[in-house]
Amino acid sequence: MSAISYAQQSQSALDPAVLSRACDARDSRFDGLFFVAITTTGIYCRPVCPARVSFPDRRRFFTSAAAAEQAGFRPCLRCRPELAPGRAQIDIVSRLAAHAAKRVAAGALNGHGVAELACELGVSERHLRRAFERELGVSPVQLALTHRLLLAKRLLTDTSLPVTRIAYASGFQSLRRFNAVFQEHYRMPPSALRRSRRARPPSGLAGRIDLLRLTLAYRAPLAWSALVNCLARDAIPGVDFVEGGQYARTVDLDGRRGVIFVEDSTVAAGGAATMGAQERAPGSAHLNVDISPSLVPVLMPLLAHLRHLFDLDAEPTVIDSHLAAEGLRALVARHPGMRIPGAFSGFEAAFRALLGDPGAGLQKNELAQRVTEALGEPSENAQPRLGWLLPTAERVADAGTTRLEELGVPRARAEALAAIARKLVGGSLTLDAGRDPVETRRALLAIDGVSDQVATMIIMRALSWPDAFPIAASALESAPLLARAERWRPWRAYALLHLCGYIPLTNSAA
Repeated sequence: MSAISYAQQSQSALDPAVLSRACDARDSRFDGLFFVAITTTGIYCRPVCPARVSFPDRRRFFTSAAAAEQAGFRPCLRCRPELAPGRAQIDIVSRLAAHAAKRVAAGALNGHGVAELACELGVSERHLRRAFERELGVSPVQLALTHRLLLAKRLLTDTSLPVTRIAYASGFQSLRRFNAVFQEHYRMPPSALRRSRRARPPSGLAGRIDLLRLTLAYRAPLAWSALVNCLARDAIPGVDFVEGGQYARTVDLDGRRGVIFVEDSTVAAGGAATMGAQERAPGSAHLNVDISPSLVPVLMPLLAHLRHLFDLDAEPTVIDSHLAAEGLRALVARHPGMRIPGAFSGFEAAFRALLGDPGAGLQKNELAQRVTEALGEPSENAQPRLGWLLPTAERVADAGTTRLEELGVPRARAEALAAIARKLVGGSLTLDAGRDPVETRRALLAIDGVSDQVATMIIMRALSWPDAFPIAASALESAPLLARAERWRPWRAYALLHLCGYIPLTNSAA
């Protein structure tokens, strides 16, 4: 039986009430998928428009800016609908700038030039610069400089790293350049931001290893215990595990290898069980992240990956209030701030989805562990439970279907995983947050061995898609559930996590 996913229906088929909820939440994941017009003003906007929210009965929805203008509406001057990252040909520049900006935020220009980034994106350097100026009002280099300075401020304030190391970790190529730019922008030398007190040392499992502590802020509340339980259930022995409310895993990023340990700040303080979002002290809504010093040179992309892994940019208050009003009040009260468990990379999402459920006579994740130990690489660190790095797409593509079958992977799943790896390596498939879920699902379903349920699971975790519904129709009382699930849109993924806690895949790829 096939899974039911958001991507099976076109955006135009959605109920206006669903689109209104996305507007009220100003959820950026829906930006460009539809436009909202206000009948009283004659203006149409993007769903992320910062203008005052209108009454639902005064809204009309369109799948394109052209359709809104054809109906007589004019574009908003605040959110500028022409900048929305849409799917139409006329939106190519907007989508290019949005995707490139995310790459820059993750450090794509640290040690690399704009020409290299343009080449990777398949456009000319001049075209990429024009796209940035038109859509963002800054050049790629200016945007990169802002991200570098903000990361440097963070490291100066929160860590005891030497200034020289902070300069290089933030993407600067020399200490002299770092000092000059910092002085120019902030009117003070970098050393002026150093705190007099020592940084708080890592706790728990992380306290046994020499690690560096940083923090990741989030919008409270956060159902941390539910999130780490999800991650614990598909943890691969040797790659990641959960103990005492702390998540630990190995990392291989741009050739830099190490381990990370993550815990919620309130859990570390012993107050998670009783502390509500309204009772938190200012600044307490954050995760403590302890990382190997070897990962300092890749801090920018590492922090971006972690925000995606833990769904830290979600709007929990809006999501929870809607789900509570639609029959899930008791579940939401039990776990306020439910988040989608993501993945460290798109290939990791596919790897876990296809190998996560056990084969005949195997324990949970034993198949994934077997492939990891055969195709992955050992991780050299002081934590004995984190001894392996997850296989890369390149290594799986090189191994091929035959090798995966030799390791016990059923043929259909072996073919699917090898095909996904080859497409990712070749560039014909991309599994990044912000990608179009409809196009991504179509590309995944074109691969032999990828079921609708597996494709939807990958979309949910790799793209952090909030309305994904990766559950087999036969897994529950399907008809009543699916009918009821329409009321939970556009946050069905969160609703399903409340209902199931974790979404098992039962031989769906075979």
